[in-house]
Amino acid sequence: MTRAHREKLQLCDALEKIADALPNVDRLKCLGIANAIVPLLRNIHQYEETIIFPAYEAATGGSNANLASTRRLRAEHVEDECFAGEVTEILLAIGHGETVENAEAVGFMLRGFFESMRRHIAFEREHVLPAIGIIDQGAI
Repeated sequence: MTRAHREKLQLCDALEKIADALPNVDRLKCLGIANAIVPLLRNIHQYEETIIFPAYEAATGGSNANLASTRRLRAEHVEDECFAGEVTEILLAIGHGETVENAEAVGFMLRGFFESMRRHIAFEREHVLPAIGIIDQGAI
């Protein structure tokens, strides 16, 4: 799980660098991230939903509040994957040489995506992982 968080945070950092550099971005970097983002998230989300969340629910006794938390986290996964698809389209277009018409809007989109992922990770580090006995050194 800590590796998954590290990979997602590296993705967030890369997207932040692109957002900061707009409209003058490394097109190859955009293509690389565009091709990695959706598969990375799908794999991590599948792991969380099949291993981590059931362990969390079992460790916390399946209380209503904790079940609501995992339902929300699962819903965030769906939203993140949809948003990742949109981010992928933009990054592919930029990577293939399309002009960034509105750098501010693209930057805002990228920031909205990676800040949402960072909040999701923070919640998991603060609530989910400690409940199942995982110490995430990145959270310290």
